[in-house]
Amino acid sequence: MKKKHKIILILLVCAVLLIPIPSWYKDGGTVKYTAITYSVTKQHSISEQGSGYNVGTRVRILFWTVYDDVKFEPDVSN
Repeated sequence: MKKKHKIILILLVCAVLLIPIPSWYKDGGTVKYTAITYSVTKQHSISEQGSGYNVGTRVRILFWTVYDDVKFEPDVSN
């Protein structure tokens, strides 16, 4: 295989593994970016605990959570 073909193949494999696909949830504004090797979730959802929201970011790499700062924030609009 020529060197040029190897480089193109490596770039295609990297693109498949690293380019995320966004998903929007109808739970208040959560967006999840998912690639084969990682996922990033920017969460803003209505909480099950009561009047408030879960807000934060969660990062997973190869099925392990490496960052998670999702917290409950009470609703202060009253």
